[in-house]
Amino acid sequence: MVTLKNSTGLLAQDIEIASSAADFKQLLLAEISQAKFRIYVSALYIQDDEAGREVLAALYQAKAQQPQLDVRLFVDFHRAQRGLIGEKEHGGNRDYYLALEQQHQVSIEIYGVPVKRKELLGVLHLKGMVMDDVMLYSGASINDVYLQQSDRYRLDRYYRIQSQALSDNFCEYFQRCFVDSKLAPRLNQADLPDKKQLKQNIIRLTKLLKKSKYQDFSTTEVSDIQTAMYVGCGRRGNQLNRVIRDLIRSSRNDLVIFTPYFNLPKPLLRDLDAALKRGVKVTLTVGDKKANDFYNANEETFSTVEIVPYIYERLLVAFLSRRQKYLATGQLTLRLWQDGSNSFHLKGLVVDDRYHLLTGSNLNPRAWALDIENGILLDDAKGLLSDKFSAEFQRITAHTTIIDSPAQIENINSYPEKPRKLLKKIKMTQIDRLLKRFL
Repeated sequence: MVTLKNSTGLLAQDIEIASSAADFKQLLLAEISQAKFRIYVSALYIQDDEAGREVLAALYQAKAQQPQLDVRLFVDFHRAQRGLIGEKEHGGNRDYYLALEQQHQVSIEIYGVPVKRKELLGVLHLKGMVMDDVMLYSGASINDVYLQQSDRYRLDRYYRIQSQALSDNFCEYFQRCFVDSKLAPRLNQADLPDKKQLKQNIIRLTKLLKKSKYQDFSTTEVSDIQTAMYVGCGRRGNQLNRVIRDLIRSSRNDLVIFTPYFNLPKPLLRDLDAALKRGVKVTLTVGDKKANDFYNANEETFSTVEIVPYIYERLLVAFLSRRQKYLATGQLTLRLWQDGSNSFHLKGLVVDDRYHLLTGSNLNPRAWALDIENGILLDDAKGLLSDKFSAEFQRITAHTTIIDSPAQIENINSYPEKPRKLLKKIKMTQIDRLLKRFL
């Protein structure tokens, strides 16, 4: 049993779950249009594409209609200043942010958070969007695919939580760590810190983030559902990592894990094996390699970075091969998700049908040690949300295939020539050990 030491109460009706990326987009736009005093949005990026422009237009319109509205957006500093992979000469989304600010008579604040000196070494991966006292929690960033602007979508989880306590705590953290600290520069203003100043800021910010926590809730009344918030950055003292391990260790009957990129950190692998040994039924829901946003079926245009989905698949096969006895008895179930050309971005845990962790953490070594991550834990001891969670699970697993044996997953010898040769080269040079730390 996990004890939520710093929690606040919610009613069952305070929590709703949107059914699709398209529905989540409409929910986001509706909440923006109704906001009266604050909008805080944190995402890895807000893209200069059709969906991103629509959301930014809605934010400027809300500010124009409600001049007192406090609008603050937080994105990764480095990601905002580069183009998409393959676009070498591009100023990134920041170019659009600057143009928008010049076009409007009102101003919104867009902050770039530089977690590390290079994007490869760590990014802002905090999730959440607050409009007044409503929090929308999803792993999604803001672009065409995440918000299903056209036919394609990237599946995620989409929660609407009505809570002043959660919303206040979320906004206070961003205000304290990024605004008041003056360590996250405004991206939609002309001047950015020079290299020397930026380096000093990143050193200070990294130290701050590794020690940072959400504040204690001022109201801790017991209600239908108890909820707690966690944040973590780095291997040591990471509050979110600790609660993830506590949840897996506390499981007694059922454990459900969602992750898009299968590469569990070693501590989680040990905890998972211990859960299997004590008889816990474990269900893994993982994205197929074809549901990875790096997957490219065209060998003629295949690039080195697109080896990533194949690496994840080999790690998954190795994991299953060592645990075939649990697959054979049905104690371990793997659900592999694929729906056409759509992609899979789900994360989180469900423990004993009681504890539900919503998080942006990919549950991999990168999330474990490099990025800054957060999560919300719901303790539904009375089972009041069971129908909503069951409906969400049915939607998630509608496009999954149950894998009974690692032999059901494509063999490396069946891969196209370029990824097959690259995988063998990586293994020969032992670069795979290094890659696993950053994937």
